[in-house]
Amino acid sequence: MPYQISREGQLYGPYTLEDLQRYVASGNVLLTDMAKSEEMPDWVPVSQLLSTAGAAAASGVPTTPPAYVSPAYTQPGAPAYNPAAVTAYPDPPNLHWALVLLFGFITCGLFFVIWDFVQVRWAKRVEPTTKAMLYFIIYLVTWVLYYISYLISVIPAAVHDQPPHISPVTGLMAIVMFVFIIIYRFTMRATLEQHFNGPEPIGLRLGPIMTFFFGGLYFQYHFSRINQIKQAARYRGY
Repeated sequence: MPYQISREGQLYGPYTLEDLQRYVASGNVLLTDMAKSEEMPDWVPVSQLLSTAGAAAASGVPTTPPAYVSPAYTQPGAPAYNPAAVTAYPDPPNLHWALVLLFGFITCGLFFVIWDFVQVRWAKRVEPTTKAMLYFIIYLVTWVLYYISYLISVIPAAVHDQPPHISPVTGLMAIVMFVFIIIYRFTMRATLEQHFNGPEPIGLRLGPIMTFFFGGLYFQYHFSRINQIKQAARYRGY
């Protein structure tokens, strides 16, 4: 029976009971987190869920966890992270998303492309099988060809004081560029969710709408949060 985990209004999972027992032992899931399956009418603390499951296993009788209501329950401040896993993988790119946005505006969008490369290069290191790098390179090449084609169309018109004529090739490059940046973003999203729900089980969930419209800026927001979690775990571990 799969269970969802709730913390700070965010949902993680679904996880099996064995997953929860393992994550509680490693510190990635807290006993004060709330858990619920589709068959359960209410959320219950993970501690109650595990104790009920343990009692059922000892008696040999399957038991559905009872409803639990606690108005005094307070969500924990931040997700836990196993300190032993801190050094196993390199930290994500560490630059506040607001600075990425600022530098992107200052450079007329060029910094967004540069920072996307930094992000996908890191993703390739932690998940070598990802295809995000391939799709990003195709997008980058198309982006360069698009601007070259655009300048070839615009500069002669400007020199002769004529209205610019955008060639069909330029329009085609724009379409291909748009298609591959979307493919890249969603491949990157899948890579990040795979990594941060597997080797580093932080319980990351990325929304498709935010991924579609904001891409690397949205990823960087979560990278900043993940780096804070890893720094806190590193502090606890040492």
